[in-house]
Amino acid sequence: MSEQLKTLYQETIVPKLKEQFGYTNIHQVPKLVKVTVNRGLGEASQNAKALESSVNELAIITGQKPVVTRAKKAIAGFKIRQGMPVGVMVTLRGERMYSFLNRLINLSLPRIRDFRGVSPKSFDGRGNYTLGIREQLIFPEVEYDSIDQIRGMDISIITTANTDEEGRALLKEMGMPFRET
Repeated sequence: MSEQLKTLYQETIVPKLKEQFGYTNIHQVPKLVKVTVNRGLGEASQNAKALESSVNELAIITGQKPVVTRAKKAIAGFKIRQGMPVGVMVTLRGERMYSFLNRLINLSLPRIRDFRGVSPKSFDGRGNYTLGIREQLIFPEVEYDSIDQIRGMDISIITTANTDEEGRALLKEMGMPFRET
């Protein structure tokens, strides 16, 4: 499954982007570096079960065990002490990255209710794209009965593109369904 996206990139997308932006060298063409899936868990400080279920869910969705992120500073207003778990994250590279992106673009995003495409404005100025997802049920790997609470996550797609325009062109060619503004 992931081979499809990688071969599509190498055989079709690279020549198209090379022509579109007038690159002279194949190494100037933007490519994917990594995909990070992040979930902040405010309630993890009081509820250890929420942390455990989030770790399991992200492991099922991405195929890789997530890292538990911990608070760098204590915040009294949120009842958080330094070192408490506040979220989970996974960094995907290589085969797993292509496999996850393929499933995200072709299976998960179309399952969102009233889906009209993702926002083309969520680029950071350096060609990287971040997407917020409200519920984990859009992933076919997650069973409805196995979840205890609906939680969202942030997915960041890091590219070597120098500008948002180049990053947008790369993701559009890969099949990312951007909506018309």
